[in-house]
Amino acid sequence: MNRTLSIALSFIGLLVGAGFATGQEVVQYFTSFGAWGLWGIAIAGTIMALAGTVFLQLGSYFNASAHSDVFRKVTHPWISRFMDACVVFTLFAIGMVMLAGAGSNLEQQFGFAPWIGSAIMLVLVMACGMLDVDKVSQVIGGLTPLIIIAVVGMAIYTAVHLPEDVGAAMEIAAETESPINHWLLSALNYAGLALILAVSMSLVIGGDNISPRDAGRGGLVGGLCYAVLMGLAGFVLIMNADVAAHDDIPMLSLVNDIHPWLGLAMAVTIYLMIFNTAIGMFYALGKRLTSKRPHLYRPVFIAGCLAGFAFSFVGFRSLMASVYPVLGYLGIILVAVLVVAWVRGLSKIKDEAVRRERIRALLTLKLHPDREYDDKYDEEIGQHVVDSNMEDADLYQELVAEVSEELDGDDAVDFSLEEFEEVDHDVTDYTELDGVETDRTEEEIAAFIEETSSKEDLEAK
Repeated sequence: MNRTLSIALSFIGLLVGAGFATGQEVVQYFTSFGAWGLWGIAIAGTIMALAGTVFLQLGSYFNASAHSDVFRKVTHPWISRFMDACVVFTLFAIGMVMLAGAGSNLEQQFGFAPWIGSAIMLVLVMACGMLDVDKVSQVIGGLTPLIIIAVVGMAIYTAVHLPEDVGAAMEIAAETESPINHWLLSALNYAGLALILAVSMSLVIGGDNISPRDAGRGGLVGGLCYAVLMGLAGFVLIMNADVAAHDDIPMLSLVNDIHPWLGLAMAVTIYLMIFNTAIGMFYALGKRLTSKRPHLYRPVFIAGCLAGFAFSFVGFRSLMASVYPVLGYLGIILVAVLVVAWVRGLSKIKDEAVRRERIRALLTLKLHPDREYDDKYDEEIGQHVVDSNMEDADLYQELVAEVSEELDGDDAVDFSLEEFEEVDHDVTDYTELDGVETDRTEEEIAAFIEETSSKEDLEAK
């Protein structure tokens, strides 16, 4: 359960980006259709929950360290290259929209010319790109819970202060222009947009988790939680359409309407969220374009940032209205390809999930200092390791590391990770463990895992 929640929070963090924080995405894609926009949120949220399951489970199954690891294995090389190109285009497009959004943020809050906020953001992004991006991004990424708290707080405040005429509020919300002319198509397009932005890191997060079952559940829970957040944001923006419907940063307008000091805090938070998204986009773009020539990273990174700054003069809302729909349609194609691949390989993924859980259960029994372990299970561990789609050494070592860390973190178990790591536990020839075929059926294996889900059951077994 802890692993599932951790994966879910990571997936939510990918989806709750700067575009969501500003409120502009929700306005253009949903609340501009009035009450129908709420149905659109429900449909888009459902798609993202299902796609999250697919992305994270595929990432886990293939033990992905990059999105290309999965693309190459699930589709034709030409389609794989097209999907990779879509992701690269997305990185640049979102990056330039973020630079424009930074300008709109400071213009709305402080009255600065839009290019000033964009230029400040450009300098920050380029400076950070020369340093340790991961550490800075992790710190700024910690602001994501603040955006979630702000949305929930605004929903509560709005519920207490509902407008006298709810119907009139919906009519005002529907006066806002949308880049898509139908609420259902808009919902599908938004889901594609959010998922093409999240796909790369989702596959990597899935690859960091050895259990396809936990990874899939995490994607499902995370997607559903994000759907709820979108619903709350949509409710807030519809009920307060008279205040913020026509502003570049609607959420900032609403918070300013409550209290100027809260508005200032929200402006800073949104600006930092924009920075986090922008540096992530341009950094990943630079690394991807120079993957075969890493020494060219800095000039390529700087060139990408400057190009994005040039496009930012088009304006935040204009860029979102023109660029985001294109990304959304590309995202729909990408999601469709991955979903088809997932459906085709679902039986293999399920079998592999059972196999890895079986190995984990036996290794837990083997490494636990207070449990009796029969060496005959080594043969079965070896059989499953060899049968797995992962490289033998990678699977065995990752599971040994995971189990040993769990035992070390359990205060009730006398297990020292430091002492354990001093001993060489590597296996060079897994066929040595592969002496006999296991006579257990998949149903028996699944039953065993269920029975050994707790330490007491492991001891009994």
